[in-house]
Amino acid sequence: MTATRPGPRRLVPRAVPLRTRLTLIYGGLFMAAGVVLLGVTYALFNKELSGGDLKVVGQTAAIVEPVPRGSADPSVRLPPGPSARPEAPPPGVSPGTAQLLKQQRGELREAATTSMLAQGSLVLLVVGSAAAGFGWLVAGRVLAPLHRVTETARRIAAAPAAGRGLHERIALSGPDDEVKVLADTFDTMIERLDRSFDGQRRFVANASHELRTPLTLGRALVEVAMHRTSASEDVRQLGENLLEINTRHERLITGLLLLADSENEITERLPVDLADVVDHVAARTGPEAERLGITLHPEPAEACTSGDALLLERLVHNLIENGVRHNTGRGGSLWAVSRTRADGWAEVEVSNTGPVVPPYDIPALFEPFRRLGADRLVSAKGAGLGLSIVRAVARAHGGTVTARPRPGGGLVVTATLPPPG
Repeated sequence: MTATRPGPRRLVPRAVPLRTRLTLIYGGLFMAAGVVLLGVTYALFNKELSGGDLKVVGQTAAIVEPVPRGSADPSVRLPPGPSARPEAPPPGVSPGTAQLLKQQRGELREAATTSMLAQGSLVLLVVGSAAAGFGWLVAGRVLAPLHRVTETARRIAAAPAAGRGLHERIALSGPDDEVKVLADTFDTMIERLDRSFDGQRRFVANASHELRTPLTLGRALVEVAMHRTSASEDVRQLGENLLEINTRHERLITGLLLLADSENEITERLPVDLADVVDHVAARTGPEAERLGITLHPEPAEACTSGDALLLERLVHNLIENGVRHNTGRGGSLWAVSRTRADGWAEVEVSNTGPVVPPYDIPALFEPFRRLGADRLVSAKGAGLGLSIVRAVARAHGGTVTARPRPGGGLVVTATLPPPG
């Protein structure tokens, strides 16, 4: 078995911010250069001190620098070679005085070296700290445009819907460097995405409006043909089938229009109590639930939020309607509860009896035209836009929608909306 070679170790952890890493690099390089400079200075200084010697001027001994061999100056004594004998003190200088001079010379050299190293290290530390501080400021100024790009991207990513927030731009000013090119490229990309999403919303709205006209005309013609006195029973039956198909298509188009509208930003927000909405929608949906043999249990409690009252009513209506239509039928039940959480957020929870829902199928329920099982077409149960509209309305109000399987079968869907403010 061959041993794997470990990869190169990182000197700075990845979790350290880039500004801190740049500061450490700047400060480290400055300190390294300062240490090298201090070492070279110490070596040169030590060499100069080591080259001094004793010279007698009259009756005084002093330390002088050596001169090259063969010098004409007879007063300068050359240092002994490797094989030379120890040199005697100069004439007129006693051995004790020479020893004292050498001792003072060593002390002077040690004191000078210590002073140079201590003061040099202190100066290096102060200047290095100042260089690191300036490096921190310079790195922050250089990285400020990148922080602006990051903040803009985060705001766009945190938008409640995919098409929201795309109107924001970085609009970075300054020299035409690499950072400005990056910001301008980002702005261009966001602008193209904004145009694409806006065009998609306009297309859905315009297509839905255009499709309403022929459907309305077709409904009128079918009703006229059905109510003629000469119409046979077969014609009336065919007319009823056509009207049912026409109703399903109208429901689909209405859902598409509502989905396109709910993707738009809500400009006017008014206080809404979801308890009133749950009570009102339960009263309207009660006859349909009773006809299907489903027991409806509304439990409205105060749950205040703010937003578009019509869209919030559609959110609750779709939740209850979805729970009724996808129930077990005779003997089934549905619970619609509104409440206020401890943090002030409002909740609407709708749970129903029904078939067992696999957890991995739940995310697909919030996609347009997605249904469980083999029910993939527009049917009497709906067009497959109910939960998609619920999610779009909740996101437009800054809320969320979650779903989970109900024990024993069915689904529990919870819409959470922010408090009024």
